Amino acid sequence: MISRMTEVARADGLDFRFDHIRPGNTFDAHRVLHLAADRGVQDAVKERYLRAYMTEGEPIGDPDTLVRLAAEAGLGAEEVRATLASDAYAAEVRDDEEEAQELGITGVPFFVLGGKYAVSGAQPADLLHRALAQVSKELASLPEPFAEGAACGPDGCA
Repeated sequence: MISRMTEVARADGLDFRFDHIRPGNTFDAHRVLHLAADRGVQDAVKERYLRAYMTEGEPIGDPDTLVRLAAEAGLGAEEVRATLASDAYAAEVRDDEEEAQELGITGVPFFVLGGKYAVSGAQPADLLHRALAQVSKELASLPEPFAEGAACGPDGCA
């Protein structure tokens, strides 16, 4: 499995170094990602965390490392420190964990597309692109958003 993920990553220009990975609890990293979402830089912070973990061997469970990496990606270091010193975003991360459990997600990566399709595991970029295109096509064919109070059931929408 590791060889397959490394090959898929390499084909997409990523250098996964599983021999450098340092395991750690990612709960605080996920809290910082929620903060980053609120500040509009979640993608940058997530990419920095992933590169640090998967390629550079950074200890992703270490608070000082999380602060440094998040600051490199555009978050204020003091705000990240304050978040980590509190319980901010803990409920949101627990909600994410609960949703993953309800969906039967047991590993990463895992993508839920359009709220009804799942793609599990390391997949080639072209497969993900095709899946996204299909879901986008399906979503584009749906009627405009429903009026306030409208509902859908087994017999259609009202």
